Amino acid sequence: MMSSLLSFGWLQQLLVVLLKLTLSFAGPTNGTECTARGPASYILVFTGHWSPQTFPKQYPLFRPPAQWSKLMAITHNKQHRLFQEGTLASIGVQNFAEVGVTVDLVKGAKDARKRRAVGAMYRTAGIATGIGHSSTELLLQPWSPLLSLMVKVIPSPDWFVGVDSLNLCEGGKWKQEVTLDLQPFDAGTDSGFTFSSPNYPTVPQENITRITSQMPNHPANSFYYPRLTELPPIASIRLTRQRLYFCAINLLHSLTLSLSIHLSETPLDCEVSLWSSWGLCLGPCSSGGIRHRTRYILLWPANAGAPCPEMEEQTECTPHNCLKPQ
Repeated sequence: MMSSLLSFGWLQQLLVVLLKLTLSFAGPTNGTECTARGPASYILVFTGHWSPQTFPKQYPLFRPPAQWSKLMAITHNKQHRLFQEGTLASIGVQNFAEVGVTVDLVKGAKDARKRRAVGAMYRTAGIATGIGHSSTELLLQPWSPLLSLMVKVIPSPDWFVGVDSLNLCEGGKWKQEVTLDLQPFDAGTDSGFTFSSPNYPTVPQENITRITSQMPNHPANSFYYPRLTELPPIASIRLTRQRLYFCAINLLHSLTLSLSIHLSETPLDCEVSLWSSWGLCLGPCSSGGIRHRTRYILLWPANAGAPCPEMEEQTECTPHNCLKPQ
């Protein structure tokens, strides 16, 4: 009898240990785990709604005009955040929000991927106007069901629109369609009030905050509309799940094109600014004077995207372009 009790007690302790190990591998449950049996494919469409009709105050018309940067998106789990409202921006978020540089964001995502905190990273080309679309295909795994993304507002001191940790899997099922209106964020690293403000670092750095019609509460702010209770959407995203049949067809097509699959290597075409104004004529018009104008690169090409055109242009001067001698 005693030996039976001892055996039962040993077995009970073993079960407790196994249960603890199982829970430790599963991690704490806070509602973000996905119990779906397989991955899900989505089409992500980003739409800019930034127009002089919806945002007439200080609307940028040139050097550069209103436009959107490339979209940076990652799939991940709760162990990683691309950005978070109410916390300090990382160096990657700061560089992207201020000047559109993605090097540190990419490095952070790659480091997190080694820890199995990030599933994949995606990006789309920029949009050369305030109103427009960009899109890409996403593949989410059950262990990384969250989506975060950022798009820089150009021009701006450190403003961006984004989504933080959108869970596309709830109750063990992938969502079929999600549409979100986006509002601007301030990265808290530059104190400029207007779209075209010069660089003015915020010292000490402040938390990431949502920009509203009345915050920052200053008449000079480009988004300050005190008569509005809330800003109209400056952008939006739409996620539509694809059927598994089409996912399989796309995967088979990718395999026939390449021995290795690079889901995030979307071709990026070169994006350039508008031409500057023509400069003054160099040399007298009678002897073939010339004048120049320039533009600059907004987005470098990648993944076999279209190359950049010429950045400088010149033309012969005509008499009405020449400066008359005093």
